[in-house]
Amino acid sequence: MKRMNIFKKIFGTQGENEDQDKKDHKSPYSPDLNLPVDELFTVNFKQNGGKFIYCENIGEIHENFENILEENDWFETNAQCFDSRLFHFLDENRLNYTDNTTPSFFFTSCENLIADEGSILFSSKQLKQFKIDELPTNIVVFASTSQILLSKSDGMRSIKNRYNGEYPTNITAIKYFEKATEEDFLHYGSCHKNLYLLLLEDL
Repeated sequence: MKRMNIFKKIFGTQGENEDQDKKDHKSPYSPDLNLPVDELFTVNFKQNGGKFIYCENIGEIHENFENILEENDWFETNAQCFDSRLFHFLDENRLNYTDNTTPSFFFTSCENLIADEGSILFSSKQLKQFKIDELPTNIVVFASTSQILLSKSDGMRSIKNRYNGEYPTNITAIKYFEKATEEDFLHYGSCHKNLYLLLLEDL
């Protein structure tokens, strides 16, 4: 089965009621580790409040990035971006990323996507020295399916192997993508971000 079909299955309507009945019998804080890693990430990421956009090719990435700009009225505004590989997306849409005094959103890549908690792992390669609460509330992340790993420890090993001794600093994860209510005591007080994930199929 192609990975594309897995994502279509996740967002399809067939069998939703049956799946919901099964979920009702388990804690929402207990991930189903028997799911394929990509499906597990998608389920947990959406449950955390993240906005997920699956793209089959780079053309769809460009199209959906423009849709995000239109949805939020971000055209011709300031953006924050530290990754030169992403500058052309901003140039195409007349977004200023040299003056970061009042950015509408932060546009970035990431280190890995962590399936068992539905989080996104970053380092100083993407964030520089900034802490999560110092970044704009709105974040757009460009990542690929090959970056999905099961656990944060897998992500740390991946970083270690990727940078081969010149390890980045400021390694951190964003997990909460909507403001917690007072009743949601496990998330209350956490730094939340309004986050869009543009996920490119590359496997």
